[in-house]
Amino acid sequence: MGQGEEAPAQTTQETRLAALCQGFQEKFSQAPQFVSRAPGRVNLIGEHTDYNGGFVFPVAINRTVLMAVTGPEEGAAPGQVRIFSKDYDREVTFNFNNLEKAPEAERWTNYVRGVAWALSQRGLLDPGKLPGARIMLESDVPQGAGLSSSAALEIATALALFQLAGISDVAIDRPKVALACQLAENRFVGANTGIMDQFISALGQPDSALLIDTRSLEYRAVPLGFAGRGLKLVAVNSAVPHRHDTGGYNQRRAECEEAAKFMAKVYGKPEDSQLRDFTLEQLLGVQGRLAPVPFKRARHVITEDARTLKAVEILGRGFSHESDLTTFGRLLRESHESMRFDFEITVPEIDLLVNLAWNQPGVIGARMTGGGFGGCTVNVVEETALDAFSKNVWQKYRQETGLDAKMYVFDAVEGGTIIA
Repeated sequence: MGQGEEAPAQTTQETRLAALCQGFQEKFSQAPQFVSRAPGRVNLIGEHTDYNGGFVFPVAINRTVLMAVTGPEEGAAPGQVRIFSKDYDREVTFNFNNLEKAPEAERWTNYVRGVAWALSQRGLLDPGKLPGARIMLESDVPQGAGLSSSAALEIATALALFQLAGISDVAIDRPKVALACQLAENRFVGANTGIMDQFISALGQPDSALLIDTRSLEYRAVPLGFAGRGLKLVAVNSAVPHRHDTGGYNQRRAECEEAAKFMAKVYGKPEDSQLRDFTLEQLLGVQGRLAPVPFKRARHVITEDARTLKAVEILGRGFSHESDLTTFGRLLRESHESMRFDFEITVPEIDLLVNLAWNQPGVIGARMTGGGFGGCTVNVVEETALDAFSKNVWQKYRQETGLDAKMYVFDAVEGGTIIA
């Protein structure tokens, strides 16, 4: 790719693993017992549908959190955890027996503390019975880009804690682990995210996207079929940081719940109904009675579910119809426009990146991905057009914003694992 790509190209996992283990040896004077890994994700389509009981279609990407772990040093207090982040170059100590929220300067450790707390809350693991740990973590999932670096850290933590407890990978109920990690983010970190991010990080499959029914947690892998058509999945980081634990995300969730409760009352459905339970026709039936903002939020979610299922249908048949590629791209565009005007979670820089992408030859589709308010776009681009895409989008974006966009070409990979 061109000037917009990170240089050098993504370091291989083997190189990162070797550097992490060497750093662990230097820091703690011994080798780690094991390393857990968990991937970030990019969502092809299905945005803000997960906490509304709907459908999502994410891909686990070859950007991961690596967490090297061993037991506590001799003489350490029971339950003591020493955790060092290579990315922050900072060490923090806390205790499994006293899982309180960290001060702001150490907030990155809340994802680790929160997972230990949540596994206990769900009865999956008692961290108080663990002797403690020494941990070193490193990530190449871009932070603040909407690529789910937090969920990757949570899943890597959960797998590490099970390993410390002597529970084998095959004995782990991954959907339950994903739900526990979601609880950690919701209740401990304080971001009301849905289940998608943790679920795909735990259960992703190679060369596929997962259609996830976020209500039943039923899922199936759908082959992307991009390689056979010379297509690549590209994320573009706007350099506008994205954070879930800010008011905008939680506000949208509350507005969706308001719309669902209103329609449940009108149509005589249970009070705990979600937007998944209503059709577009039913929503249009309360137009003028439901407040305008919740109405727009609901319209996005209901139409986004329909777009997601249509995209899965197209991919599932391998783009066998002549118009499939065009239709798939149109669905991505409609998704972005819905997020822009109905859900109001894009920012000018993201809209600019999407418009620049649509004006490039060889671009099949482009949209915002992630929670919104910054972060990344996801693009499906012909491989032969990658260099021109990178150069042109990067240059024009920098001219108009002064920001340097970063390009990432992704492969779909498996979910979290333990590396011996």
